[in-house]
Formats: sequence, C-alpha cells, structure tokens
Amino acid sequence: MLNKRISLIALGMLSATQVMANDQAESKGFVEDSSLKVLLRNAYINRDKKDGNDDQREWGQAAIGTYTSGFTQGTVGVGVDAFGLYGLRLDRGSHSGGQGIDFFKVGDSGNPAGDLAKAGGAVKFRVSSTVLTYGDQMPALPVLSYDNGRLLPESYTGTLITSKEIKGLELNAGRFTAESRKSAEGHDSGGLKSINVLGGSYQFTEQFKAALYASDVEDVLKKQYVNANYVFPIDKDQSLTLDFNGYRTKLDDSYVHESGATGDDNKIWSLAATFATGAHSFTLAHQRSTGDSNLGYPYGGYQKDQGRIGDGGNTIYLANSYWSDFNAEDERSWQLGYGLDFSTFGVPGLSYNFAYVRGDNITTSTSEGGTEREIFNQFKYVVQSGPAKDLSVKLRSSILRVSQKSSEYNSSGNEVRVFVDYPINIF
Repeated sequence: MLNKRISLIALGMLSATQVMANDQAESKGFVEDSSLKVLLRNAYINRDKKDGNDDQREWGQAAIGTYTSGFTQGTVGVGVDAFGLYGLRLDRGSHSGGQGIDFFKVGDSGNPAGDLAKAGGAVKFRVSSTVLTYGDQMPALPVLSYDNGRLLPESYTGTLITSKEIKGLELNAGRFTAESRKSAEGHDSGGLKSINVLGGSYQFTEQFKAALYASDVEDVLKKQYVNANYVFPIDKDQSLTLDFNGYRTKLDDSYVHESGATGDDNKIWSLAATFATGAHSFTLAHQRSTGDSNLGYPYGGYQKDQGRIGDGGNTIYLANSYWSDFNAEDERSWQLGYGLDFSTFGVPGLSYNFAYVRGDNITTSTSEGGTEREIFNQFKYVVQSGPAKDLSVKLRSSILRVSQKSSEYNSSGNEVRVFVDYPINIF
C-alpha cells in the first residue's frame, strides 16, 4: 500500500507546475553548475570498555570525493552525481575492527581489511523544482538517514524524488533496494530487500516548522516519524526553542520471530527546550520509550538476526542520542546540556558542547528498573581563513556507566573520538 502511495505522489510531484518556484528555469548548464570536492578525513575512536568487555579501537585515513553536475537547460534538466571513497586502516592492533565503531568490517579471517575502496553514481532529472534521482545516494531523511559519523559514509541504491514547488514545503518519496555498508565494499552488504520512504516538512512561519514521514522496510518493520519545532524570539540575542521528535515502529511478524524480539511495538519521543542567550545555550530534554518490544527503538545496522534493520546509522532524530541512544525498552531519560560559541570571545570557529543524560526504568529479559548515565563533552574548531580554511578538528569524549540490571542492553565504558576533516573544493 505504501509503495502504491509513493507512486501516486511521485506522479503528482513530477506533473506539478507551480509558478511559486522553478529552479530549472535558473539552470546555467550541466558543466557551468557542476562542482568537484574532496574531503580528507583522519578519524580515531577508542572505546575503553568496562565490566570485562573487550576494548575497541579504530584509526583510519579517508579520501571522499564527490562530483555534482548541474542540470542541462530546457524544460527537463538532466545531470549526474558521483562519488569515490577510499579508506586506509592505520591501527593494526588487536582491538581494531570492533563492532559499533565499524571503520573496517571484520572478514572471514577474523581480521578487518587493511583498506577499502568503492564508488557510486546517480542520474538525476529536474522539472521545475522537482528532482528525480536514480542510483547511489546518501539520503538524509528522518526515516532513512545515512551514517557519516565514522571513517566513510553509508550509501543506498534506489530512486528518490524531492519536490520544492511551494515555498517552505519539501516533499520526498523514494524506494531503495540496496545498501552499501560504511565499512565494506559492495552495494548489498546489509541484506536489505527494499525500503520505501514518504513524507515532507513545511515551514509554516518564520518560527514554526513541522515534518511528517513514514517508511516501510520490507519484511522488517513500518515506521512513522513526527517533528514540531518552534522558536520563541525573546530579545535581539535571546530565544527559546522547543523541539519535539517522535517515532513509532511496528515490527513484521516474521522479523519478530527471526530477531528473537519479545514484542512488535515501540513508541519513542523526545522534547527539548533550548534557551540561547548570546554565546551560551542551555538545554533541558526528556525522552521516553514505551511498547512491548525488547529491541526498544530499532534503527540502522546490517544484520537482521542481530536485531538490526538497515535504515541508516543516523536515523535517530532524538534529543538524547550521544554514545548511548537511551532507547531501551521502557527507558525514560533526562538531559541537561550546555553550549558555548567562542566567537563572542574573539575565537571564531571554536565551540564547546556538554551534556549529562541519565536514563532509568530500563527493562530487559532478566530485570526491570535498570539505569544508565552519560557525560558528553565536545570541542570543535573550524579554521576561518588561510590555506587551511574550513579544516575542522573535533575532539569528543563520553563517559558511560550502565547498571548491572541494564547490562543486557548496554555496557559501560569511556570513549574518545578525534576527527580531522579537510574539505578541498577542486572546482
């Protein structure tokens, strides 16, 4: 049924001739609007696990090249997108290749690969302000969001239609039939049969925006997402932002049996209030998971028999997602957060973020009332000028402590991440 609705809406998008927006009329040409960029990334993650669990560590150097063409002129514009990825493993120690970090997939030999390379491409068509893209893509939607938080990004193969015919309104409809794991070569590393996505967002006023999306992962689950975001201006440099995000997932009966889940339903939502004043921001957030599935809120991953579903490693648009996602069965969590922009103090490009999150009421197959807590710190600096302009350095740490009652769901540890990204615009 969802597939049929996607087809009907896609047809409506392509036939739209709204005069409010017509990006195709502004096209300068296939070559004239094209760009080629290379991102050099050095990434390191170290997880010092507690309670007898094995430590994890990965370090790698990546080169991520992306080419984006313009559209040919005329009523129907045609273009292409392409990317090439290469990753080199720098850490050859015994703790590399850890699941969860996933820079380089562990092979049949029991060791991760020394390097990996892959490429992809897509063809795109534009009518007015509606674009149809077919091929290898990196979708960033609340119900299908690729993971770019490791050495190399994930990608998906399929069709996506994005329409912006009406100012403030964006509509998306798509179907993807293959997934490329971020740590492996090839285009079907996750066993994904298909995923259909449908939804959109609308900027009602300058202060208020909302979104509604749905997805159907074949033989796995159906998912719905809702968001409402409102910004209350207080003074020239003060504001209060309320951000609500919620997911509902319903597992297919066959997947419940295959994954060993105890139930098929989960609802999870978060409400965050952020007060910004000058260089400072203060956040208070609450997140709650309910339902009868011991998987809690399921997303991302690659192996279905491990309770993973293959809809992208960033498909968790929730407030309390750091190292832990605080998404266990019945879990309730609270966050206190703080942010600082150092540009006010004469250091543009430098920012700091802190968060303390505590979760309780966790249910596992053996216990109830489990807890976890995380202390998150991050410094980020982006070079503002000179030969290294736009080079960014991100230093991130998390201290995660999980109670014995919650050990089936998560494990304690200390994590450090260091990412150095240097984007180069070739043209």
